Amino acid sequence: MWTLTLRGGARVVVVPAQWRDAFGVVTHGRGQLELRDGELGPVLGRDAGFWLRGTGVRALRNPGRRTARVRIVAPRHPVSQSPNDGGTT
Repeated sequence: MWTLTLRGGARVVVVPAQWRDAFGVVTHGRGQLELRDGELGPVLGRDAGFWLRGTGVRALRNPGRRTARVRIVAPRHPVSQSPNDGGTT
């Protein structure tokens, strides 16, 4: 389990092989799922949970201005994100 921190407006790419069987819960701020076709899912508030398996999600976004935190539970931790995407693990 780890916490993903997203600054306002940041996004983190979801690589299916690295995020396999992951479940997330927004613990602070707001999060949003970006689908493979570029469509945006609903904005998720605090305590909202979501599965990534089989959903076609290509990125997690922070649609707000304030920092968001998402707690991720997965069999293994994904590779660290690049420093320019706004996300930290």
